[in-house]
Amino acid sequence: MIARCERLCLEFQHYLIVSRSLTKSFLSIKGIYYQANIQGEDVLWLVPYKFTQRVVGDVDFRIMGTFIEFYMTLLGFINFRLYTSIGLKYPPKFDLVKDENAAELGAFTLEGKTLIGGEDQKQLEDIAHRPDPKVQAAVNKVVKSLTSGESNGTASESATEEGEQDNSGALDKFEPAAPGGDVLLQPAATAVGHGALFSNFTFYLSRETPRQPLEFILKAFGCKRVGWDATLGDGAFTTNELDPSITHHIVDRPVVLATNVDDGEGEGEDNQTSQKLALNQRVPGRVYVQPQWVWDSINDDELKEVHMYAPGASLPPHLSPFVKNVQGAYDPTIPLEEQEPENEALAADSDDEVDADETVEGMDIADEDDDDNEDAEDDEDIDEDEGEDEDEDEDEATLRQQELEAELTGASVKTKKANAKAKAKEDALKAFNKKSKEETEDMERAKGMLSKKKRKLFEQMQYTNNKKSAADEKLRSKRRRLEKEKAKKAASA
Repeated sequence: MIARCERLCLEFQHYLIVSRSLTKSFLSIKGIYYQANIQGEDVLWLVPYKFTQRVVGDVDFRIMGTFIEFYMTLLGFINFRLYTSIGLKYPPKFDLVKDENAAELGAFTLEGKTLIGGEDQKQLEDIAHRPDPKVQAAVNKVVKSLTSGESNGTASESATEEGEQDNSGALDKFEPAAPGGDVLLQPAATAVGHGALFSNFTFYLSRETPRQPLEFILKAFGCKRVGWDATLGDGAFTTNELDPSITHHIVDRPVVLATNVDDGEGEGEDNQTSQKLALNQRVPGRVYVQPQWVWDSINDDELKEVHMYAPGASLPPHLSPFVKNVQGAYDPTIPLEEQEPENEALAADSDDEVDADETVEGMDIADEDDDDNEDAEDDEDIDEDEGEDEDEDEDEATLRQQELEAELTGASVKTKKANAKAKAKEDALKAFNKKSKEETEDMERAKGMLSKKKRKLFEQMQYTNNKKSAADEKLRSKRRRLEKEKAKKAASA
């Protein structure tokens, strides 16, 4: 039964490949999302990753089997209707030997009178519609006798009319009536234009990459030549990694510089988790990319820059193509300073100053043995800062007095250096909090004037917005922390 289910899924994938209906895909924690436009309807489904299945004993498989039988019958009928809608025979020919060798998509042979974009099918149609030579010769003779008396002017007019009719079939182009207006989707002559993104390339999949989804996506977007290692199964265009026709090599291994280990201590690391990519081991003229390049390219409907997806490179964020950017929501493609609210920015700056002060304070406590030298340096610093404001001098004197008292009593001193910049940020944060409090009070007064029904709707909407804002704030905080850690590592290096 599982084998029959897999066969139905592969038949559905073949329909998507031939009709070029696949539009988007996304790698998530749950699995791989796919979206296809089937006869004008957007269909979204989820395919889990292939892991070892752990069979449990507390599941009644008889009930599941009843549902599976129903859905197998339903999907078989759907596949039949989809295949016949584009002129394909159903079911397609199935090679059991290839399937046992893990050929999967390669175990099927499609047949039909129309294969979209196929040159072989055009030749078959020409042969099928080719008239009898004797009949065609008789027709040409009659047509020649009828048209011999017509003038050249009439012929030119008919040619002009034909040209106008051809031009009349041109598609309209939607343009905004005013600058900055809405940009509408432009009509396409065929619905399969986006499916030729990889038609000019030949791909080779390393054995550590997910072969099944990559093969499906590459073929759905026009690639007819996909090869892989023989250990991944049958059905590959080529199993020779050094094939000169390969243009793109998809790898997902960390870059490890090749070293010669011939001293008898052991052999160099060469397994499925690392790849020795020395300069002399690369095939000249071939592009090496990570698998994410395929997904990002099809989602943006353009070939992404390959250097950003080179082996070992830090990949750009893989964003879901099904989520639309909303104003005020977290956007990983925009710098953090351009999207964080004013209160978050002020609070982040205050936290940075506190962290810096605690770091300086810890360094001072660790250096208690050099108090005399520090006293002399502090005196020199005070002499150099005599030209500053009187408030800063008073703060320095207060700080110095607290340090001396702490030395006499043996206790630690925890103070915060106050300066003009810190005070300005603190005042700005207080002003923002005061303004927010006033806005909240005004909103509460306005809610009191609403009816009970409208007030409940407003509170529900407010709860949803606050929940989304909290999630966005959490993402921004996580990104801020990662950027700080990255900056510290770069500074230490």
